[in-house]
Amino acid sequence: MKTAHNPPSVARPFGAYSHGLSLPATGRLLVTSGQLAITPDGAIPDDIEGQAVLCFEAIKAILADAGMDFGDVIRINGFVTRREDFPAYMAVRDRYTRAPFPVSTLVIVSGFTRPDFRVEVEVTALKCI
Repeated sequence: MKTAHNPPSVARPFGAYSHGLSLPATGRLLVTSGQLAITPDGAIPDDIEGQAVLCFEAIKAILADAGMDFGDVIRINGFVTRREDFPAYMAVRDRYTRAPFPVSTLVIVSGFTRPDFRVEVEVTALKCI
């Protein structure tokens, strides 16, 4: 069982994430590579929402392949190239997270391997046994 830790002495989280998360010592761990917004046929959406959805849908498929879902995600690391994309990215992320919310970090970066990529997302998941 996952337990969220958001003590009252720390400012409330800005969205659907927890400041800390404690987990049992037993389980199956899944760590993903960063997922970029590219379809199997090479298409890349122009907008940040479309790119973020594609990243999270890729993660959803990886989780399912491992017998997991977003309820098993314990950490999300997001990377965006523009500060103004922060709210749209968070809105998409929040549609995928479930309580108790995973810990989450968002970093603004100067770019990715191709200039048309605007977001990359990686997760860590734990299937408790």
